[in-house]
Amino acid sequence: MKKLLMMAVWMMTALSASAQSKAEPYFSFRELPNMLKWCPAPPDTVGAAFAYDIMQYMWGKELRQKDKERTAIAIRDAVYSLECIAQEFSEPFDLQISEEETPEIWRLLRDAKVTGENISNFPKFYYKRIRPFMRFHEHTATPQFEPDLRRNFSYPSGHTLLGWCSALLLSEINPERADTILKRGYMYGESRVIVGAHWQSDVDAGRLAAAAVYSRMHTSERFLEQMQLARLEFRIKKGLSTKEEQKSFKKLVEKRDKAAAERAAAAKAAKAKK
Repeated sequence: MKKLLMMAVWMMTALSASAQSKAEPYFSFRELPNMLKWCPAPPDTVGAAFAYDIMQYMWGKELRQKDKERTAIAIRDAVYSLECIAQEFSEPFDLQISEEETPEIWRLLRDAKVTGENISNFPKFYYKRIRPFMRFHEHTATPQFEPDLRRNFSYPSGHTLLGWCSALLLSEINPERADTILKRGYMYGESRVIVGAHWQSDVDAGRLAAAAVYSRMHTSERFLEQMQLARLEFRIKKGLSTKEEQKSFKKLVEKRDKAAAERAAAAKAAKAKK
């Protein structure tokens, strides 16, 4: 009996670890606000809005020649990954973010990232907007990414969505540093214009999409529990937590991991029945 119990515990732990390693969106595409119904379509090519897009594209090209330091930041921001977010936001956040050092904050950002992708992918392929460097037959400041960019569409900017949503989440975890976090989040989107990968209106739409995702996630109980864990983890890492907060943190982790293991087991059982 004891052996069976130990095996059951091991299986639950393994399922929990498997569930933790995989991103799990808080909402599916159909559960998120449909950008086609509330976000403006990309500007046409004859109006003032598109003229502004062109002006901003030219501004980005000029800045690349004049401000090498800001251009270097924009080039770093071009890497679309959670690792890039962790690296660039750790300083304004005032804590090193990583999967190893801050697993609960990492999990929050990771699942928010795939949730954001669920809201942006459909309008990208619906509008099929051509990127500025392609329209002008020029190169970006990050030519190594151009083959992938050519296969993906421009509106809205996924990088901007990721950067702005991450900034909103990290500001909620550490509101004392909101000014610096949000400034970095704004720069993250601005970088897409600077390198020449996006129009300004793509970036503007990306920030709107991030705000919509951020708002919707706050209606998810799983998100709210993970946000609580992220905030408690931050306080523990900074030496600000009370003993009660540390106990609460431990109980919440156990509850979350048990629920994750149960979801994974249910999904596996449902797949086996098919």
